[in-house]
Amino acid sequence: MFYETSSNAHGLPHDPFKAIVTPRPIGWITTMSAKGEINLSPYSFFNAIGERPPMVAFSSAGKKDALTFIAETKEFVCNLATYDLREQMNATSAVLPRGVNEMEHAGLKAAPSRLVKPPRVADALAALECKWMQTVPLVPLEGGEPSYYLVIGQVVGVYIDDRYIVNGLVDTAAMRPIARSGYRDYFVATPETKFSITRPGG
Repeated sequence: MFYETSSNAHGLPHDPFKAIVTPRPIGWITTMSAKGEINLSPYSFFNAIGERPPMVAFSSAGKKDALTFIAETKEFVCNLATYDLREQMNATSAVLPRGVNEMEHAGLKAAPSRLVKPPRVADALAALECKWMQTVPLVPLEGGEPSYYLVIGQVVGVYIDDRYIVNGLVDTAAMRPIARSGYRDYFVATPETKFSITRPGG
């Protein structure tokens, strides 16, 4: 099949776009307002975008609390969403009034960050402390108001649970990170599904 996204006339019960661009890492983002309010929300449009310096980016549909808080304090934390925390991660996607702490709503404990004010999820096996770099309005080709806003941050600190550093390497598969697919579907990385390939010439 083929369809043009301008009309989205694919004839399927649900839009297949997000089921094709998959699996997508989950940016489980902690932010803090100027008043000290905490927001924790999962974003499936998220990834690392550079390593020297290390940078990450996530995009938000509209100006949600995370964007508002980042605009106020210029900092955020990316927590690693893993299989053991899948229910709590999902609970933090609930639409709650501004000022309601999603960590508390999901039964999660906060741990202080080292270099930024927003806390990390205490049970997260890894977390990236980030300083805000820029927010880019993603204006559609046809113009008009932006549909999404892309937030870019530089990673200034990295937390890793020491139990998952094995022979000098991070055992990512053992952490069992989850990733988003389309519809209600997720994927989980496991040691059984991990494989390695050496680049040509390297």
